Amino acid sequence: MRTNLGPTDWAVLGLYFVLIALCGWWFSRRRGTGTQDYFLGGRTMPVWAVAISVVATSLSAATFIGVPEMAYKGDLTYLSTNIGSLIAVGIVAAFFIPAFYRTNVTSIYELLEHRLGRGAKVAASVAFMGGRVLASGARLYIAAIPISLIIFGDSGAMIPPVQLFAAIAIVSTVAVVYTLTGGIASVIWTEVIQTMVLLAAVIAAILILLHRIDAPLSEIAGALEHPATAGPSKLRVFATDAPLGNAYSLPAVVIGFAMFGVAAYGTDHDLAQRMLTCKNAFRGGLSAVVSILLSAPIVGLFLVIGLLLYVFYQRPDLVGAWAPEAPPTDTRQVFLTFILREMPRGMSGLMIAGLFSVGVSSLASALNAMAAAFLKDVYVHVRPGRGEAEHLRVGKLAVVGWGVVLALFACLCVLWNRANNQGLIDFALSVMTFAYAGLLGVFATAIFTRRGNTVSAVAAIVVGAAVVVALQPGLQGVWMGRLFGEPGTAGPGAIAWPWHLVLAAPMAFGVCCLGRRPVPAAVA
Repeated sequence: MRTNLGPTDWAVLGLYFVLIALCGWWFSRRRGTGTQDYFLGGRTMPVWAVAISVVATSLSAATFIGVPEMAYKGDLTYLSTNIGSLIAVGIVAAFFIPAFYRTNVTSIYELLEHRLGRGAKVAASVAFMGGRVLASGARLYIAAIPISLIIFGDSGAMIPPVQLFAAIAIVSTVAVVYTLTGGIASVIWTEVIQTMVLLAAVIAAILILLHRIDAPLSEIAGALEHPATAGPSKLRVFATDAPLGNAYSLPAVVIGFAMFGVAAYGTDHDLAQRMLTCKNAFRGGLSAVVSILLSAPIVGLFLVIGLLLYVFYQRPDLVGAWAPEAPPTDTRQVFLTFILREMPRGMSGLMIAGLFSVGVSSLASALNAMAAAFLKDVYVHVRPGRGEAEHLRVGKLAVVGWGVVLALFACLCVLWNRANNQGLIDFALSVMTFAYAGLLGVFATAIFTRRGNTVSAVAAIVVGAAVVVALQPGLQGVWMGRLFGEPGTAGPGAIAWPWHLVLAAPMAFGVCCLGRRPVPAAVA
């Protein structure tokens, strides 16, 4: 049992860690001493750096591992989700970000205090922190998969849980230390460098795969157009079948992913915090739009890797002398298996460095955002009148505390994902909808109406989460069977996860609008 990483690979990994440590130290020297500098970078970050940071945060290890898996098993329909994302960032840039800048917030949930009362802010912030535990904990679990293979070796079988637990502890510890170094400005600038490492790794993987496949591009395209399984073309970008059951059907990506994007960029402080580091609302909104324009081709490169992996493992007749003995039994490890077993010496180290960069950077940004939300939305009300020095100390302690919580939930995800056997991308994205449903309804009420108060906002968050719970596959069969068939049957078919938000968020919005507008509260 071995990792297949040689001395050259470890040297590349070592250089990567030295580079990141030096970058963190350099940028930490320039940080301010207050929470405004630590959590918002003094609002001095350039648009291009913020956009790249948003890309790095949104990609994560789930993208690195899960997107190639989707193309390997299916087709290119995941690329079409950028349609919904473009619609979403347009809405967020036009309405949400200007509202955040008008109220001069550090945490976006402070906007709700202005409109709906302090209780609404606290409830929304708690919902965000709970949802971020789910989402970032799932991403931490996914990032631990390759780290486990590196440390303990690839035996060809399913990774034992205890090995994943150890890898989770390592990744979370590195992310906590990395986050504590210099606040959001240090995180953003370091993510710019890590994104460059990621791009180099992805392009290198494509070139190596093309070199290993002993066939012209026309034959590769033909094999993808007419796969060996006799299924639909693997080059399909737009899916029109099963609009409710397919998470990546055209209606789902236009409607479901648009709402998901509004929730991610407009109500999730992990991403929204980036845009608040720009000088003004226009630049903040522009950074969101640029991030989508940058992420679409990067996601496309990961999908190309998945298609080439399909040819490499499923069409040995096109590979020639480089043909592997057998494809991986677990499709979730298909890209990792290629990296560890097939990559030339040195290139495996670069690929692992790229994977580690997105895993740690997305986790670090979540820790910073959760600490900011805890400090500004909860702690300052529990312990009012404290100075900046204590706030900064508590903020850093919150980073450590959330790191522990995320690690514990990631350990739970090891068992959860094995129980439902869901694809890594679907697993990482779908867990976010539990918090997003209520948050989207509450923010829409605060920004687009003159209705709502603390009680209705809290009720909306609860209703949104409850609807998403009811739509989970295990429960859908119960109530859908009673409505459309015999009790205990599955009814007309499961509703794909993007539609969970489409159904739940309007209900949350309606509940929040039931409340009358309160007298504006003074912000502490």
